[in-house]
Amino acid sequence: MYIVGLNSYHGDSSACLVKDGRLVAAAEEERFRRLKHWAGFPAEAIRYCLSEEQIKLDEVDHVAVNSNAYANFWPKLRYAFSGGASWSLLFEKIQTRKRRHALRERLETTFPGQLLNGKMHRIEHHLAHLASSFFVSPFDTAVTVSVDGFGDFSSTSWGVGEGQHIHIGGRVSFPHSLGVFYQAMTQYLGFSRYGDEYKVMGLAAYSKPDYLDAMREIIRLNGKGTFSLDLRFFRHQKHEIGYQWVDSEPQVSRLFSHEMTTLLGPARRANSPIEQRHKAVASSVQAVYEEALFHLLNNIHSQYSMNKLTLAGGCAMNSVANGKIRGKTKFRDIYIQPAAGDAGGAIGAAFVAWHRLNRQDTKFFMEHAYWGPSYSDEDIHHLLDQQRNRLLAEDIRIEQAEHEDKLCSRVVESIAEGKVVGWFQGRMEWGPRALGNRSILCDPRRADMKDILNDRIKRRESFRPFSPAVLREAVKDWFEVDDDVPFMMKVYPIRAEKRKQIPAVTHIDGSGRLQTVYQHTNPRFYRLIECFALRTGIPLVLNTSFNENEPIVCKPEEALDCFLRTNMDMLVMGNYVISRA
Repeated sequence: MYIVGLNSYHGDSSACLVKDGRLVAAAEEERFRRLKHWAGFPAEAIRYCLSEEQIKLDEVDHVAVNSNAYANFWPKLRYAFSGGASWSLLFEKIQTRKRRHALRERLETTFPGQLLNGKMHRIEHHLAHLASSFFVSPFDTAVTVSVDGFGDFSSTSWGVGEGQHIHIGGRVSFPHSLGVFYQAMTQYLGFSRYGDEYKVMGLAAYSKPDYLDAMREIIRLNGKGTFSLDLRFFRHQKHEIGYQWVDSEPQVSRLFSHEMTTLLGPARRANSPIEQRHKAVASSVQAVYEEALFHLLNNIHSQYSMNKLTLAGGCAMNSVANGKIRGKTKFRDIYIQPAAGDAGGAIGAAFVAWHRLNRQDTKFFMEHAYWGPSYSDEDIHHLLDQQRNRLLAEDIRIEQAEHEDKLCSRVVESIAEGKVVGWFQGRMEWGPRALGNRSILCDPRRADMKDILNDRIKRRESFRPFSPAVLREAVKDWFEVDDDVPFMMKVYPIRAEKRKQIPAVTHIDGSGRLQTVYQHTNPRFYRLIECFALRTGIPLVLNTSFNENEPIVCKPEEALDCFLRTNMDMLVMGNYVISRA
């Protein structure tokens, strides 16, 4: 049985393919369209997923979508007639609903001459989020929580996952949302592009939360773990806010009202200097977000008395908060899949459909993120052969390593010399993090490496940290925890005595966004770090995404183009080493 899962006409549009209860392929549309967070119909991601199994559209048995317009119908209707929303906002919602209900026609248009014989399943947004984490977790039973902006009139949902079932126990509904709070404050701080929340998270470490009292006016904690926004400070509940979800980079107009500037002072303009006040606001935003999250989680724990947690939704991408869950709540085992945001809803929708259709107790565990396209050495050789004259003219060398150990030794020497290495291997990662297959790798020991990367390749804000990829066995020696973090989803304190040894991956507050690397899920990346440890005594490397202010590279052509237009020293694709003289 083949099930296609979709996140469609929303930011981070994506598709996945589930075969007999097991994930076989997943990718975000942005990787093929080359526009960050691409929103619309994920035609190319679907095309890739089908090609991975070499099947056609008419061989798909079911299509599951992470949205159901009929979910929470009565609360929607009451709000529509309450007078709280403008007609333009209601019209915007109706147009999005129409697009999502035309998916069968869009699929058949995308694949001319093929008919979709399978059944469509529309899965409520937050159920898809919950499923995207619980149904692929290692747990048979766990508390499961979803926190994001909005989907199907809810912003937060929680309950218990047991075997093939998820029992939803509570919700927070529109217009109250932790995701909208964080997004509105991100806009206030001058980071206006969709998905910029991680910039606030990075900036927060540079100050104390001096605006906590003001933040507690904006968002308030209520009984039973819930929260509410003071709607004086927001526009989303009344007005059309210009969500652009149609075949483009997402665009969202201003979410905060003028009352916000009365409370906090003038909003920062994009590209204007970041003042100490902005850093303090960012710190306060992060602090009150954590207060609300832990308030929610602690109440949920007291309700269910379980120590295992799966977390999903866009807010589950807040790796700083995630790293504090163990210390601030009684949850001990926490699983967050690599595409926790809306892209992951494609997987959740597909697995909800699978478990509804099948009574057999199948269990799939997503222990790695490598579900995207891969390319052979033959593909890479063909590309290099096509570009050979250009490469030679630019004095670029091409070598082919005979053995993996020789390849790793060659690359490790370059990293240890302070060079910047593009690393393109195997299947592309699922989710927004580069996890060792589409990565840029550097020496974590160099205090100037962050500036080198930003000057020569990344060209991003100086306050944003870079992350360490660590051999799993070495985590407890370098971090103040011993935890599995394969998807770079948690920030933890680096041991104080180790921080001076790895300044390039140590944030200003002494923390690092951890990625644990395993031999059985990525043997080549593991071997590379192992070689670096033998060479330097440091069992980790700086790992950042292979891109230059664009989506992470997908194809060899994109990797080579990024190498050529930046000052990268070396590019390793498969067994080929491309380097500047």
